[in-house]
Amino acid sequence: MEMPRGLFLIIDDEPQLCWLLEQLLRQEGCAAKAARSGCEALDLVKRFRFRLAFMDVKLPDADGIALARRLRELDPGLPIVLVSGSLSEDDVDLQRALADGLVCGFIRKPFKHEEIRKAIGCGRLH
Repeated sequence: MEMPRGLFLIIDDEPQLCWLLEQLLRQEGCAAKAARSGCEALDLVKRFRFRLAFMDVKLPDADGIALARRLRELDPGLPIVLVSGSLSEDDVDLQRALADGLVCGFIRKPFKHEEIRKAIGCGRLH
């Protein structure tokens, strides 16, 4: 499996959001690959090792929590941060995913750039 340094995965069906996250990651010296669907994300995780995935909860072909489980089956150590405008911090499924360690964070859309920069630190090698 390929092991690029600082490679992040962006999973979102909004092209503008993918572009914005890619730019923020570049500013932090990281590379990114974007997937516009759950199917694309699964394919990328089979081919690359990612430091962290930023993932929307609502995708055209997948539910974010279910997709997170499938991604973690492929790469058990992959940190996943959910990025969503449709969930609130007190959502039961989100709280369960956080408590179970399925996801390591949640960022609500629209987000501040600093929230993304802070999350990037979760996926860096120490």
